[in-house]
Amino acid sequence: MPTTRTLPKVMYVAAMLPKRSETFVYRELLGLRAAGWDVSALSIRPPERDLGSATLEQLAAEAEVLYRGVGTMLAAAAAEATRHPRSTLRTLGLAGKLALGGDDISGLRRAKLVWQALGVLGAAQKARKHEVEHVHAHMAHVPASVAMLLASQLGVPFSFTGHAVDIFSQRTLLKTKLKRAAFCACISQWHQRFYQELLRDSGARELDEHRLPVVRCGVDVSEFSPPASRPPGPIRIVTVGRLIEKKGFDLLLHALAKQPADMPAFQCTIMGGGEEAQALESLRDALKLQDRVEFTGAVPNHEVRERLQAADLFVLPCRIAKSGDRDGIPVVLMEAMASGVPVIAGDIPSIRELVRHEGSGLLVAPESVTELSTAITRMLRDDETRDRLARGGRDRVVEEFDLALNVGRIGESIARAHGVAP
Repeated sequence: MPTTRTLPKVMYVAAMLPKRSETFVYRELLGLRAAGWDVSALSIRPPERDLGSATLEQLAAEAEVLYRGVGTMLAAAAAEATRHPRSTLRTLGLAGKLALGGDDISGLRRAKLVWQALGVLGAAQKARKHEVEHVHAHMAHVPASVAMLLASQLGVPFSFTGHAVDIFSQRTLLKTKLKRAAFCACISQWHQRFYQELLRDSGARELDEHRLPVVRCGVDVSEFSPPASRPPGPIRIVTVGRLIEKKGFDLLLHALAKQPADMPAFQCTIMGGGEEAQALESLRDALKLQDRVEFTGAVPNHEVRERLQAADLFVLPCRIAKSGDRDGIPVVLMEAMASGVPVIAGDIPSIRELVRHEGSGLLVAPESVTELSTAITRMLRDDETRDRLARGGRDRVVEEFDLALNVGRIGESIARAHGVAP
């Protein structure tokens, strides 16, 4: 039975905290603070600044940074080793053992694990200043490695949340982390099944249910809400994401080019930057869509919110990349649905938990330009369908993906790991 002692002090670990494209991390951290938790931040690399919010600027200013320059890191590691030699031997021993014989780790990543351990020794001093009793990481690769090693150095529990590329093409020591963590927060039920199957296929015992809780990447449904009205003019199609293969923006361009000549007027805005930017802009021009499709590059989060408020349709035709990388449940889909925008999405298993076909949006087969084009045509021509799916989408987010609801879930899991009533 949980006791009523003080809630444990928590440190959140992420690659960059805050980071423009990882809104779900800082929203969860700030949500825990608002709920009365003492949460500090460890940013592996210097955090992004100028994100358009005084709160985020303050978070960036106060975040501890793991990689602070070689000389500074080594001096801090030496100081920690002097003060806490036994813990240091334990942590370096763990890093060395996993670097030599761990699962899902090879080549340069083995050496990087030892370097991360040295960085952790310095970070441990900062964590002790915050009196950290629990470490939680977002992303199952490097951030979770850092969290696991930091927890070893401090002698406290750790947990992590896995997402997409970190559990597929860049997987690192995932089975080890699942076994050692107090819990792994699952952003979908599909992730729950994936982790259990991963352990089962390796001959390991499946985890108890409380060690794989479902904790969605939630959105504030009051911040993202339908406007009283949307501006007149052409139908506005909006999408957001990194310009990379798994997002399927090339499919979107081809589908837009296939729209019949008698379609209602539309404009499409694609927000985000990435490695395929130049190729996608060239494709747009080759398809003669210059007058209908705009690429904005990366934009501040407040501008995403404003454009969603004016949008009539959101399209994100996710697919599984050749590398095996795929999306979990894109937060921007939740933001669009919460904003009362009907959505079309690629039919990826985890996305089905958010977008229920014909109920909270439309799903199309990944890689099918024909299905995507047909779905867009239907949405452009049918106001009633857009209105119905917009209402269903908003209801689905409020029901299961609300930020406050899921902050409560992560809080309950951390508290349970310490035998505390949240």
